[in-house]
Amino acid sequence: MRIAKFVLIGIVTLAVASWLAVYLYGRFAAQARGPASYALPVADGETPLDREIGPLTVDHPDESGLRLISDDIDAFAVRAHAARSAGRSLDLQYYYWRDDFTGGLLGREVLAAADRGVRVRILLDDINARGGNDVYLAYDSHPNIEVRLFNPALSRDSTLARGMDMALRIFTVTRRMHNKAWIADGRLAIVGGRNIGDAYFGASDTANFRDLDVSMVGPAVAQTATIFDRFWNSPVVLPIRSLSDPERRELARLRARLEQAASSEPAKLYLPRLKQGEEAAKALISGGATHWTASAEVVSDPPEKVLDVGQQSWLNESIDPVIASATSSLEITSPYFIPGDEGASSLRRLVERGAEVKVLTNSLAATDVAAVHGAYAHYREGLLESGIDLFELKAESRPGRISLFGSSNASLHTKAFTVDDRTGFIGSFNYDPRSIALNTEMGVLFRDTNLAAEVRREFLTHSGPTHAYRLSIEGGALQWNGEPDQPPQHDEPGASYWRRFVATVTGLLPLESQL
Repeated sequence: MRIAKFVLIGIVTLAVASWLAVYLYGRFAAQARGPASYALPVADGETPLDREIGPLTVDHPDESGLRLISDDIDAFAVRAHAARSAGRSLDLQYYYWRDDFTGGLLGREVLAAADRGVRVRILLDDINARGGNDVYLAYDSHPNIEVRLFNPALSRDSTLARGMDMALRIFTVTRRMHNKAWIADGRLAIVGGRNIGDAYFGASDTANFRDLDVSMVGPAVAQTATIFDRFWNSPVVLPIRSLSDPERRELARLRARLEQAASSEPAKLYLPRLKQGEEAAKALISGGATHWTASAEVVSDPPEKVLDVGQQSWLNESIDPVIASATSSLEITSPYFIPGDEGASSLRRLVERGAEVKVLTNSLAATDVAAVHGAYAHYREGLLESGIDLFELKAESRPGRISLFGSSNASLHTKAFTVDDRTGFIGSFNYDPRSIALNTEMGVLFRDTNLAAEVRREFLTHSGPTHAYRLSIEGGALQWNGEPDQPPQHDEPGASYWRRFVATVTGLLPLESQL
């Protein structure tokens, strides 16, 4: 009886402390919010991007121009070129921005744009921001750059204080902004799966992500800008300057370090390839093989999702009907794939209606989050028995251009699907509970047979036997099938004992809703 009493007192005390922490956080946030600001209006011929893109959009009224960006170097180059060509504004929204080699090179381009008078707004999720706090403060000290953080912890330096803040706000602290958008002059937008960092741009010497972005011109850019403004002015977003000591804004030191990185030995390998990539970047912007369509919509969860109020699956409610409309084919690429019972049943019904359903995800050896694999593993046999084709990317596979620094290892990071050869989605949304109920996500839904065909070719390449295992059940056991002349493999091929242990333990715990 006494133990029960102490437990009850502890629960009540924790609940009161949690309520107080959330209340005080809300009071502080209400006072610390930055002034509202919005996307700057476009103008004819005012900036290089106006002059490059304006005539294209005039020729295609009411249509958006979309280009797929699959190559890592091209993905870096189109962002760098957009920053170099910007003359009015850069609005940049990311889950994280690494302070590494390519993160620094893009930061250098952003600083150069700000020096020219370009207004720069950088919006980052806070969960990965602590390690780069001083760097973000340095950027923020530039008179033309402002950095804001989504759902930030109030403590910036103390690990203990930050941990306590997170523990007391546990029901909201796990809700993160997973959006990715790069918007230049209100003329060009890039959305997709890539964050900013070496692993996304073929510059990691350990493992690089396979990912997809879409560059967009036309009405889809204004849609992306509206989403950015809604987040930027949200009560769950705070200026970094309101959270940290302004004396730590060492912009001169940051500039010196970025210039040193640009003249380093790695840069001598990377930057010449970047110059080649710039030609591709100009082609992406100038229209070359752009897919023009009136059926392109940039969709997103709202920032209010972090408050756990109202409906819980805004973006998912845009995506689900499209997936459910499949009659002949559905191809899903999701690095973190946890369909849940409801999702598995939905996919099974598509097969029963005659659709061919294929899913590409990471193998345990390739994934960067072994815990997610543990939850996914529960669904594999049931999905296979339902007639769904499962493919898992090999860790040692890197289709196309390998890393400039020697790594041939790969991890899937693309989030995309195609339906019936004509409709598709590319963005930040994983087919898992976290994307559905916890994170804010975004992406572009489109209807265009040629662009859908490009996405399908990416799926075909990465799901082929050279780069992925095709799973099957033989004699009641899973097996992983690769090259035709190689025997099937068993028991999570290529995965270390530690990864298998983590995946197994996670699969036994009631954590699926958080993964």
